[in-house]
Amino acid sequence: MNSKALVAECIGTFALIFVGVGAIAADHVMGGTSGLVGIALAHGLTIAVMVSATGAVSGGHLNPAVTIGALLGKKISGANAIGYIIAQCLGGIIAAFVITLVVPVNTLSAVGMGTPALGKDVTIGQGLVAEIVLTFFLVFVVFGTAMDARAPKVGGLFIGLTVALDILVGGPVTGAAMNPARHLGPAIFGGGLDHLWLYWVGPITGGALAAITYHSVLEEK
Repeated sequence: MNSKALVAECIGTFALIFVGVGAIAADHVMGGTSGLVGIALAHGLTIAVMVSATGAVSGGHLNPAVTIGALLGKKISGANAIGYIIAQCLGGIIAAFVITLVVPVNTLSAVGMGTPALGKDVTIGQGLVAEIVLTFFLVFVVFGTAMDARAPKVGGLFIGLTVALDILVGGPVTGAAMNPARHLGPAIFGGGLDHLWLYWVGPITGGALAAITYHSVLEEK
């Protein structure tokens, strides 16, 4: 197992959770001036730069759903996939802890630690479908722009844009996690573990469907 890849995955995922939660907290402090667009851009830009920064080392997954998709698409071994997922979850947990050292507790409490959650009147079924669809888009773009040998060498940019557009649509519905690690860390440090299963099952299902579709139908063998 490549220890450098594990460190890269941990750092990249740390950045996503730290900036994501921080942006939500900052929006609250500023009275909602940045809004959904600002929060979407914060997540998307972080993914764009961190996927680009870690791509040469680990492939820049930064997401258990992407890693499981890569496993199904035969892009990573089972042992490495397990290591990646542990590193990603650890990065998310550490980031959630560090953000508590940076942002006042009252602010974090007001925004639920920036933890993705079901919106008002959104049912569990609707939330599950939303996470499946949103993560399908994300992992499909990961395969098409970063994992396919024919892909242009600008995958990080388009993956980040996909995260941003998914949040613009799904933010009010589920928080548009698309990433179990994005939910896990903040949930542990105060966001609550309600519907934890949804934020694993939804993204993993969507990522798996995207990986199987791309690998089986679109990718040249």
